[in-house]
Amino acid sequence: MQQRRIVGIDLGVVTSHTAHVVDEHAEVIAKRRIDPTVAGFTALEAAALAGVDDDVRLEVVIEPTGAAWLPVAVWFTRRGHTVYRVSTQKAADLRRFLSRHAKSNSIDAATLARLPIIDPAGLYPVALPATAEAAELDRRVRTAARLTDQIGTHKRRLIELARQVMPTIGTVLSPGLTRTDLAVLERYGDPRRLAVVRTDRLAGLIGRVSHGHGDATAKAEQFRTVARDAVALYGDDIAVPFAALADEIATEIRIIRTLEAERVRHEDAREQAYQVVDGDQLARSLPGMKRVGGPMLVAVMGNPDRFRNAAAFKSYIGLTPRASQTGETDRKGQPLTKAGNRRLRTQLLRAAETARQTDPQLAAIYFDQMTAKGAVHTKALTVVAARLAERAWVVMHRQSPYLVCDTDGTPVAPAEARRIIADRFTVPADIRARRRSKKGGRAPQTALEGQIGQRTKRDRTRRPSHHKASPQAPTQSIPTKVLTTDRP
Repeated sequence: MQQRRIVGIDLGVVTSHTAHVVDEHAEVIAKRRIDPTVAGFTALEAAALAGVDDDVRLEVVIEPTGAAWLPVAVWFTRRGHTVYRVSTQKAADLRRFLSRHAKSNSIDAATLARLPIIDPAGLYPVALPATAEAAELDRRVRTAARLTDQIGTHKRRLIELARQVMPTIGTVLSPGLTRTDLAVLERYGDPRRLAVVRTDRLAGLIGRVSHGHGDATAKAEQFRTVARDAVALYGDDIAVPFAALADEIATEIRIIRTLEAERVRHEDAREQAYQVVDGDQLARSLPGMKRVGGPMLVAVMGNPDRFRNAAAFKSYIGLTPRASQTGETDRKGQPLTKAGNRRLRTQLLRAAETARQTDPQLAAIYFDQMTAKGAVHTKALTVVAARLAERAWVVMHRQSPYLVCDTDGTPVAPAEARRIIADRFTVPADIRARRRSKKGGRAPQTALEGQIGQRTKRDRTRRPSHHKASPQAPTQSIPTKVLTTDRP
């Protein structure tokens, strides 16, 4: 049997790391307490490789504990060893099985050391950036995404504060809060001031900020109306401190502007790094993966050859359904695993909305899910996103740009692709409305007259194994060969 040395390291944030070394039989070879220094890692490597052949490489297993995993991954990868970073949930499940009534650093390390033996197919080696530009791209993508999340958090807080002080302001604010909304709320967060300001003065502010877009006078009058309603509702009640709420609103707006300015800096640096890493901008050739999605895809995927195939990459980012099989039963429609990078998964779901409107093949998949499979809009988009993830791997693996093709595999121009989608893959309005309804059911087949309410309890509780297409919504014939990942 091939010699193996597996090192499980329970990372300590403010304390030393705890390491267990096991062999191919899961027998403990050594135990160590080490610090994240060259001396500590060298001593652990020497203890782990003692008495084995020179060509044996370590398999190091760690959890993503804060930033403590990075020094371990860098040092051992540079030494030619393989480092696996496993999810905390996977390690916790195995630890609960091996030691149900106890938890310690030593038990955690021993659990991690056994994972490559128990679940070798479920581990992916840590892929560190191969170039300085790739490393910078990864950091810039993460930072820009984190700042975007923080901006969204503060905007939601701002909307709630504005609704506290002016309950009907939701009818005036634009989705996502425009610069006009921020300017008005920053200066006139107190409804008592907003209610008495002259309409022409407020319209002037709105016109300057919006650069003349829209009817500034009408917008100003809408703001004044909700302010007057708030003053009439609250009056002089001491439970609503208008001045304090207005000051807090102004603080949130200043934080939002600061975060947006910082995001612009990191987005510019992200673009420069992306132009070097993906010079041909292959990732951006995918539908819906442009300014943000392209760099994010390249940063998360890294070297596409580290995945066996497109399905492996799709599983890596959590766009595969969970399996539920027993005997001859295979339950379909299970929830997604949602493993891997959450931000890329969300980005692919957003890109799927664009893809189904620009790519006939992906539009055909969406149409089939909505009309023949009884899927709601979100579920149909998830299926499209999963196919888009597979095609993203093919594009990056082959180093060839994405081609928009008809369902027979013929490349088509963007205008022709939209015409094909409009003619053949537009979901009828009645089916889309039926999918939104929670009362009439979402099954694609139409109930026969006189049979509504006639199903027995057994029929209602039994899960159908498949759906038949509605005679009112026939499905299109989709050649299987062109919907696989062989053609990007």
